Amino acid sequence: MTSLHSPPAARAGAPARSEAELRRELSTRRPLVLTATLGGAVAAAAPLVVCMAAALVGWFVTDAGAHGSPSGALRVGALGWLTAHGSGVTVEGVRLTAVPLGLTLLCAWTVWRVGQRVGESVSGHGPDADRIADGERDWTVPVAGVVFAAGYTVVAVAATSLAATVETAPGVERVVLWSVLLSAAAGLPALARGSGRAAVWLPGVPPAARDALALCRSILVGWLAVATLTLLVALALDFSTAANIVSQLHTDAGDTALLGLLTLAVVPNAVLFASAYLLGPGFAVGTGTLVSPGAVVLGPLPMFPLLAALPDGGPIPGWAGWLMATPVLVAALAAARSLHRRPTRAWDRAAVRGCGGGLAAGLLLGLLTAVAGGSVGPGRMTDVGPATVDVVLHAVTAFGIGGLLGALGMTWWQLRGRGAARRLGRPGPATSLRRRPTH
Repeated sequence: MTSLHSPPAARAGAPARSEAELRRELSTRRPLVLTATLGGAVAAAAPLVVCMAAALVGWFVTDAGAHGSPSGALRVGALGWLTAHGSGVTVEGVRLTAVPLGLTLLCAWTVWRVGQRVGESVSGHGPDADRIADGERDWTVPVAGVVFAAGYTVVAVAATSLAATVETAPGVERVVLWSVLLSAAAGLPALARGSGRAAVWLPGVPPAARDALALCRSILVGWLAVATLTLLVALALDFSTAANIVSQLHTDAGDTALLGLLTLAVVPNAVLFASAYLLGPGFAVGTGTLVSPGAVVLGPLPMFPLLAALPDGGPIPGWAGWLMATPVLVAALAAARSLHRRPTRAWDRAAVRGCGGGLAAGLLLGLLTAVAGGSVGPGRMTDVGPATVDVVLHAVTAFGIGGLLGALGMTWWQLRGRGAARRLGRPGPATSLRRRPTH
């Protein structure tokens, strides 16, 4: 990391630096406040421009300029970007609060990429190794994170002011909150990684905490992959229904393309709905409805192709209840894999890692599920989404038990293998890969 090494020119008798070294130092010591502020503004503006451009193209393709105006299309694109930040929007008197998480993921990815570049550009700031050894604090990443979030929030507030009308009324407070959360959740880690501070700070984290967080990540990734596969299989099994819905809408090529983009924007929401279904509590697609392994109660549904993945109402197959064992199995396999890579001989450490990682994964999944639903239309469609509290309880329980069983099972298998190897006079699993001394 640049800032933790004394500059060569500062050392007595050091040779003159080459042109490449000077360029490297200049590229990592750009003005911190200006660079981070511009980075935050760019991270917000880039997906905003993409959304506005997509809306403008869609307006020309579907309407050929017959109705509305280019400024109205740009406003629709900006409102779409704002809904990805939880603003909500009012359409013909109906308040829509659902967040298209696909657009939110696009914004988070942009924040991550820009944050890494900003971190590289300001990595030369801060105290060097000698000054840190003397007790001086390194505030480079916190300061950059604050001004990065400020730049992002300014663009978000400006977009809200320019795109809002009395009829649409997006919520500026929620936009500010989501902007700060995105900057903290994606921008701050990206700044730490790009500036090299993450590589310095991570070794100071207790190994048990690092292992538990790594297991938490593995459980979440594995579980979301299972939920995505479930959604794709359900949609493939009833693809004819989705195609029939599209045909009944009588859309041309442009309308179909826009419908496809809208579907992609809410696919992450559908994945979290599938997750809630597999966990057991299920989700609602309208007031008084329920889709779960124990019961399927549906009413009239809007003409949206992704809804073809919903199970049919009526009697529930006997195997549906076994789906609730899926989260336990996923957590157990993730924990066993984690302990296989980083084994431990202590039963208590294995239990803490497995159970702690599972509990953290359940809580994080609950946070994601909390923003997956909302109001998507008038009447019954004001209640769409999973039961968040029930999902959290089921996820924490299933992941915690699965992580505990997987960690203890792998620890037992490894200790058993070591004991058998000692009885036979052979090196055990932990020592078989060590280099033998040569004479």
